[in-house]
Amino acid sequence: MQSDEKLVALVTGANTGVGFQIAKALVEDNYLVYVASRNLDRAKAAAESLGENAIAIELDVTKQDTISKAAEQSLSGYGKLDLLVNNAGISHAGKPGRTMQELSAANRPSTAPIEEMRTVWDTNVFGVVSVTQAFLPLLKKAETARIVNVSSALGSLTLNMNPENPYRSAYDVVYGASKAAMNAITVAFALELENTSIKISAVSPGYTATALNNFEGTDTVEEGSKEPVRVALEKEGVSGLFTGPGQQVYPW
Repeated sequence: MQSDEKLVALVTGANTGVGFQIAKALVEDNYLVYVASRNLDRAKAAAESLGENAIAIELDVTKQDTISKAAEQSLSGYGKLDLLVNNAGISHAGKPGRTMQELSAANRPSTAPIEEMRTVWDTNVFGVVSVTQAFLPLLKKAETARIVNVSSALGSLTLNMNPENPYRSAYDVVYGASKAAMNAITVAFALELENTSIKISAVSPGYTATALNNFEGTDTVEEGSKEPVRVALEKEGVSGLFTGPGQQVYPW
């Protein structure tokens, strides 16, 4: 690939919500964007709405065969990847339609269903590792590359141990702890990649109204996407950083 060719990105869970907004911003910035979704029809609909620089791709972060196939498709398509955004995530795997208060009550450490915890962690934790490992060879083929993990302020252990944090009561072993684990994985990759041209960071959209929280978030998806979009578009910057709305730096 020549250095003057377009940058190539892949965004997981890009058919809706924050992922779609990130993909949209990248297309507008002249990236070629793989719009990844576990449902190919939804990926196609999203890509079609974004224009010719968006490419639908099937990728279920919990299924290794779709991950491997997506990496092979990306390799044969452009031979490199400049940006990987691990956005796909779920907040629960139990009864649908529950409020966030009901979810918090059900997912306390003393009562959380272990199978629900395994299902959420399979997407939010193991899925991130699986996708990152599969696409690292492509990221290494780019002159410089970036990995962005869409996290949550709930993943900050330091913030959760602060009695003045009004959101600490929402920390649980299902979703909240999965984001803490994702952050730990981000740090691990940052340490391994610190002497390479690949940078990695975690970013929180804030409390954004998406399907993740039954659309109970206080911020619009456009507002919540601002910081993830900024980090995704960042060509330079520090590796191993965790930020949130307004470019606020969060403690791990």
